[in-house]
Amino acid sequence: MQQDKPRCAWAKGPLMQAYHDTEWGVPTRSEERLYEMLLLEAFQAGLSWHVILSKRENFRRAFDGFDPHKIAAYDEAKIAELLEDAGIVRCRRKIAAAVVNARCFLEIQREAGSFADYLYSFTGGQTVPYGGARVTSPLSDAISRDLRRRGMRYMGSVTVYSYLQAVGVVNDHEPGCFLRQVCQGG
Repeated sequence: MQQDKPRCAWAKGPLMQAYHDTEWGVPTRSEERLYEMLLLEAFQAGLSWHVILSKRENFRRAFDGFDPHKIAAYDEAKIAELLEDAGIVRCRRKIAAAVVNARCFLEIQREAGSFADYLYSFTGGQTVPYGGARVTSPLSDAISRDLRRRGMRYMGSVTVYSYLQAVGVVNDHEPGCFLRQVCQGG
């Protein structure tokens, strides 16, 4: 992380700068990363991203390394155990949603070949360039609608748009940010 590089305005402080400089907006087709970010974005709903990032390793430990196969099999006993874990966000509805969302994620993988293929099927296989300061888009509306139709929870258009930014489907690095051109992949 270099202090003198121009960044997106939100990337303030060491934790957010490190996340911005190494992960945010970098196009990925890694199924592991796509699932991890999906779980974290759902927990972020109504909270700050800084809170989620600061608890990320606790989430990793509590949720079996973000393994969707293991999470899809969680039962009420595991949910009760997670509700006692002070290192994560202890919201029963979000924990239950993580289980349902893992099952949906795996079903989408089976149908589409991969979750990455599913996401990029909405964009013609391309990264969507910067669209200006926004929190939703027709793309996030469409994906949100489809994910919710499939049973996913905490996947409103704002959450989906944040997710698409995080995993690089949408390149929303601001004009002037040193990563804007680097992240225009697909």
